[in-house]
Amino acid sequence: MLRGIQARHPAQEKQARPLQLGQLRRIVSWLDAGIGDAVNQGNVDKRVRFARDKAFVLLGFWRGFRGDELTSLRVEHVQAVAGQGLVCFLPQTKADHHNHGTTFKAPALNILCPVEAYLAWIEAAHQVDGPVFRAIDRWGHIAEKGLHVNSLVPLMRSLFASAGIEYAEQYSSHSLRRGFANWATSNGWNLKTLMEYVGWKDAKSAMRYIDAMDLFGSNGVVQIGT
Repeated sequence: MLRGIQARHPAQEKQARPLQLGQLRRIVSWLDAGIGDAVNQGNVDKRVRFARDKAFVLLGFWRGFRGDELTSLRVEHVQAVAGQGLVCFLPQTKADHHNHGTTFKAPALNILCPVEAYLAWIEAAHQVDGPVFRAIDRWGHIAEKGLHVNSLVPLMRSLFASAGIEYAEQYSSHSLRRGFANWATSNGWNLKTLMEYVGWKDAKSAMRYIDAMDLFGSNGVVQIGT
């Protein structure tokens, strides 16, 4: 019956707005300015909050993480080396049906570097174990527990709005993954490479994150596996 209703009244699937690279630069620039002001003012609360948000956005984007993956990260499961890269282990992910755990890697970059941002946040927060991303109260106290996945959307929308990103209310935790998928496709990644990097097990899941306008890449050529 439900399939019949859906066939009779089709509706386009509602998707989060993807975060574009230019918008990512704008957000990070705003956060860097805030961190600089906080250091000059001796404002610990502002410094750690902005450092957390920078690490959260950059790691979420360049690793194509979902919100539940970001909130599941633990310091003891992350190995990061400045100028080289980052390796993190998640004991369980949505695609890991046998609970074997999954290892993800992220390279160090010359700009908008997720490794540098992660190390700066861990240093500012003085973390040695436990959840990577945690709540911070108005006095700059960092919670022992990790951020709840349901808190990510309001956190991101508030951050994006403060950084001057239009339509901030249309973004969600999926915006980081969709943004990375579109960036990768536009820069010549084929679907197989993208799936392996992000951790998708089937093409249908991957295609939901890629905008139709980007499926053909910058040169109008589609790579189809045989």
